[in-house]
Amino acid sequence: MRLVVSSCQNSDMSKITALSSDHVLQALRRVQDPDLRRDLVSLGMIRDVAIQGTVVSFRVVLTTPACPLKKQIEEECRTQVLAIPGVSEVSIRMDAEVRRPAVPQSPASQSIEGVEHIIAVSSGKGGVGKSTVAVNLAVSLALEGARVGIMDADIYGPNLPTMLGVTEDPHVEKNSEKGEIFIPPSAHGLKVMSMGFLVKGDQPMAWRGPMLHSVVQQFCHKVNWGPLDYLVVDMPPGTGDVQLSLSQVVPVSGAVMVTTPQEVSMQDVRKALAMFDKVRIPLLGIVENMSYFEVPGTTERHYLFGQDGGKALAAKYRTQLLAQIPLVQKVREGGDLGKPIVVSDPSSSVALQFRALARSVAQQISIGQSQTEQSEPIQIGRFN
Repeated sequence: MRLVVSSCQNSDMSKITALSSDHVLQALRRVQDPDLRRDLVSLGMIRDVAIQGTVVSFRVVLTTPACPLKKQIEEECRTQVLAIPGVSEVSIRMDAEVRRPAVPQSPASQSIEGVEHIIAVSSGKGGVGKSTVAVNLAVSLALEGARVGIMDADIYGPNLPTMLGVTEDPHVEKNSEKGEIFIPPSAHGLKVMSMGFLVKGDQPMAWRGPMLHSVVQQFCHKVNWGPLDYLVVDMPPGTGDVQLSLSQVVPVSGAVMVTTPQEVSMQDVRKALAMFDKVRIPLLGIVENMSYFEVPGTTERHYLFGQDGGKALAAKYRTQLLAQIPLVQKVREGGDLGKPIVVSDPSSSVALQFRALARSVAQQISIGQSQTEQSEPIQIGRFN
């Protein structure tokens, strides 16, 4: 009996001794990123493989902290490594590194120092809740673990200080290279910059194109933003000077279009989509806001502005319908009080929808980044 036990122990020790990082990497080559459709090893997502006896540890570095498939990837990695002979335990640290786009849309555009991705949240017309979507999207990305800023490029109607409850103004510092730069205040995990800090009260902004271009340029390159994974830009409605200036000044990773379901809103969105296509800003997807009103305490829905207009629009332009956000009183109240719904009532159904929207937007950016790195630049949702 003693000889048999000794023989088994030697056999186990042989397996353990033979265990190496090559075995671990080989096993992890069988795990694919479902969005990027390549294995994690070739994508460079497996880092810091270490083996101590029968315990294997490593990091999985995703392309975004807001990855909606994080748990699925972790479990598949664990299953594959535990199947290696001699492995008794697996320790996985899920991490993320957001990388900036390789190629700008315009040769004249210049990346913002420290900022990896710029997301434009836009609409064809006003009154569709674009700023509400931008604020809750940005805060949701921060809640997912990303470093996020939000720029209020709606120069004529700068509402973000109110919607985020920011009472502190930006202050100015001297920079040896750039001269005077703004240090933006923070709220709800975001760095915030808005014309609302600089023009107080109800004073109107009667500015023309060159002045608007100058403001966009300064908000991009004269503000100490970084380091940020995502800078969300709340655009003015329509297809005017600010949209053109943003596309010329900085490389934009993609645009999120906000609409209500009725035809009047979608007519203007179609014009905005055509403009973004011309300036080669990828379309990340469409958010249908105020999709329906659900009677409190029931499941009865009223489609006040029509039904599924955003869904039809997404199908027409071969892009993602990122979310259908209902008309909810608490969302409006959160904007007026400076407490976005994802913070004031995080477990509510609409807050969870905004959180899912953030993960979908991050997902689309990662897919677009991968496509750009593998081939010629591809317009997500580009239409003929």
